[in-house]
Amino acid sequence: MIKTGNPIISIYTEMTPNPETMKFVANKLLYPGKSIDFPDEASAKPSPLAVELFSFPFIKGVFIMANFITLTKTSETDWNDIIPTVKAFLKEYLEDNRPIINEDEVVVTKTSASNEVSADDTDVVKRIKELLENYVKPAVEMDGGAIQFKDYDSGTVTLMLQGSCSGCPSSMITLKAGIEGMMKRMIPEVKEVVAEAE
Repeated sequence: MIKTGNPIISIYTEMTPNPETMKFVANKLLYPGKSIDFPDEASAKPSPLAVELFSFPFIKGVFIMANFITLTKTSETDWNDIIPTVKAFLKEYLEDNRPIINEDEVVVTKTSASNEVSADDTDVVKRIKELLENYVKPAVEMDGGAIQFKDYDSGTVTLMLQGSCSGCPSSMITLKAGIEGMMKRMIPEVKEVVAEAE
């Protein structure tokens, strides 16, 4: 057997509930244990991969997490026309072992959203974050997105929608009927769940 040094990368696509987004799954971890959302080209600087993806005129959003990338396209573009091009680009990019995220350029702000429980969280916030982590996160990731805790104030939970969840026609139904319903049942202090406006 010939050793080439670089593993063969395979990429497959998965539809998401959002018709404007497509999940591109690789047989390689791209951003283990973390996620990062680039809603526009201006925000993509920390990711050489995202910068190159935005060079395609039909890409208007990039979300990178674990072993997948969720891409948002322009509404006038048909996925069937662009999937082969995007898959070929990603395969070559990953096989060349080119950088995905420059961690030192990722700006972490104190107000950034996170589902990680911290010492100064109140009991209610801890329960909200645990519920998001254990029940909501796995389902949302399967659909190519992420939902992050942003804030809790007087019974209202504010969440940030990323990846395929951002701008998805069914995300408000998921948020209100699914997440809000579950939180109200499991955490009586929660009265309402809202999405942070982008």
